[in-house]
Amino acid sequence: MFKSLFKFSVFVVITSVIISCSGTNNKPTIKFSRDSTSIIIKNFDEASLMQVRNAYSKQANSNNLVTVLRQAGELDSLQDDILVSGKFKMYGDSLVFVPEKPFIEGKNYLIESFIDVQFGNAGKLISGNANYNLKPQKQILKR
Repeated sequence: MFKSLFKFSVFVVITSVIISCSGTNNKPTIKFSRDSTSIIIKNFDEASLMQVRNAYSKQANSNNLVTVLRQAGELDSLQDDILVSGKFKMYGDSLVFVPEKPFIEGKNYLIESFIDVQFGNAGKLISGNANYNLKPQKQILKR
């Protein structure tokens, strides 16, 4: 009886460690630079940083991992979000987006990032709540 109780308690401890460790990864931070002329994405984990560097080395001018959209105004129901074109640059462990035209003051910008996006963590897999498609990290920045 003690053997089965010991095995069960070891199983519970290992499972709880896996679940608690899977949620500790921080998502990359997305913010404007101090002068609001560019968008900085940083705080990658090692695997994501390697993924970004590989994508950047293949095609530096466009990056399929990040999309920057200027949102339509609240009163403009006919206009869709507008794709902001620009260039990506790698600086150490940060990815910097520099737009072709300056950001417009007072406008909202939606940044969609597939950097460090996962199908699901151990907790979601155990509970059966894992997604079957990747959903980007979305953040709205106001200039």
